[in-house]
Amino acid sequence: MPQAAKGRLKEMAKTTPAQFVRQVRQEASKVTWPTRKETGVATMMVFVMVFIMSIFFLAVDQVISWGIQVILG
Repeated sequence: MPQAAKGRLKEMAKTTPAQFVRQVRQEASKVTWPTRKETGVATMMVFVMVFIMSIFFLAVDQVISWGIQVILG
């Protein structure tokens, strides 16, 4: 293991659980959280895309099924 990596490992090992929790809270406070409206819009976009893709794959499945039935009789 390179010397620099050992130094980082020692630094990480010195962190106590309480320090870790404080660091996590500090980092979480820096995050720009989405608003309720943004979350709702993103959720609706996911539902719409899932619906569109399910219709697409249904159509592809039907075409493949039809093709196999034509080939096999």
